[in-house]
Amino acid sequence: MAGKTSKTSAKAAAKPAAAKPTLLSGGNPQIAKGYGDAPVQAYIAAMPGWKSDVGRRLDALIVGTVPGVHKAVKWNTPLYGVEGQGWFLSFHCFTKYIKVAFFRGASLRPIPPGESKQKDVRYLDIHEDDQLDETQLDDWVKQASQLPGERM
Repeated sequence: MAGKTSKTSAKAAAKPAAAKPTLLSGGNPQIAKGYGDAPVQAYIAAMPGWKSDVGRRLDALIVGTVPGVHKAVKWNTPLYGVEGQGWFLSFHCFTKYIKVAFFRGASLRPIPPGESKQKDVRYLDIHEDDQLDETQLDDWVKQASQLPGERM
């Protein structure tokens, strides 16, 4: 019986670690599909290292810029949108950076720097040592939120 108790104790001790989201390739958190703030906050909390702080800054900036913004996590990616208009922005973890996607980014002024194979989409890549231009990002978020979004 002593062996059983040890195995049971070891399994019980392992459960809290198992509750943490799995990190997929590139360190992207695997979060179940969900709508609202809770799944987005779970994604941000699970972002590895410096990325979690940037995720919190991005979320706060978006919420502060777009009152009543809708949130969801789909495909292990937080999405932000406006009711009745669709999703206008997402971000996603990669090994060395966070990719912010503006779904109608080609219509923003100035146009975000990262090109996409999709003609309307533009990206902003944020690396660990980058100085984030929050004024520019705030302006892009405001512009993007006023454009028709993606239906996903």
